[in-house]
Amino acid sequence: MTSPLKKVLIIGRKGQLAQALLATKKANIKVLAVGSNEFDVTQLGTLRSIINQFKPEVIINAAAYTAVDLAESNPERAYLINADLVTFLAKICQLQRIRFIQLSTDYVFDGEQQTPYTVGDLPKPLNVYGASKRAGEVAVLTHCPDFGSVVRTSWLYSLCGNNFLLTMLRLMQERPALEIVNDQVGSPTSAITLADFLWCLIDLPNWLPIYHFSGQGQGSWFDFAVEIQHVAHCAGLLSYLIPIKPICSAQFHTAAIRPCYSVLDCSGSNGIYNMRPWQETLNVLLNSQ
Repeated sequence: MTSPLKKVLIIGRKGQLAQALLATKKANIKVLAVGSNEFDVTQLGTLRSIINQFKPEVIINAAAYTAVDLAESNPERAYLINADLVTFLAKICQLQRIRFIQLSTDYVFDGEQQTPYTVGDLPKPLNVYGASKRAGEVAVLTHCPDFGSVVRTSWLYSLCGNNFLLTMLRLMQERPALEIVNDQVGSPTSAITLADFLWCLIDLPNWLPIYHFSGQGQGSWFDFAVEIQHVAHCAGLLSYLIPIKPICSAQFHTAAIRPCYSVLDCSGSNGIYNMRPWQETLNVLLNSQ
């Protein structure tokens, strides 16, 4: 039996998650993906018209201001995209009974605990980026309580856009050695697996207010970099290896403070999607080239 056609509007067309969603969508999904070319976040009337004309059953907001350090000096822009746009979408979805998925981040937590953060743990963001994303979460929970869900993820990577994986692959070919932070711990997450999870989530008859989804297991940025080099070299993407030295955050100054531990407890999502170790999904992605 063929599943009924479902119309899904994706906001943030140029981002790595939107691209992964487009690459993995099922045959019964009709997608319209829009971004800055179609509307300006300061003029949301155009976006309202797009929603009214397309009449989606689901909206996935993958648009975000993700420049963590730049957000410290540009909070207005961060809040405009990460909170104000979300509030606008949440109100429309509640009014028009549209299911709404808002993507959020592990950086809503302060990193003070040493066990994975559950969906019930209290967010305490350390930087403007995390605070603006938390404001977006509150907007969904407040203005779209009947149709909205927040999906927190962490350390997202893919083969498009701007992310740690692509930065490392470039630097490993440009520099004789690298120094990578070893005292920030999280869970690298493939955009492809996150996209698969979101498509599975859409098929559920009922949603929870908050989900956590990331690669299984944990590691530091240093661990991630070492694994990237190993897998990329074995896959033939790097012709030689370079030394990678672990350093502490104090040796690598950034404008924004980052949590030292931001691993997410994803047990609530395990029944929806078969989550795999982050090392395995990285291997699959790099060996697909």
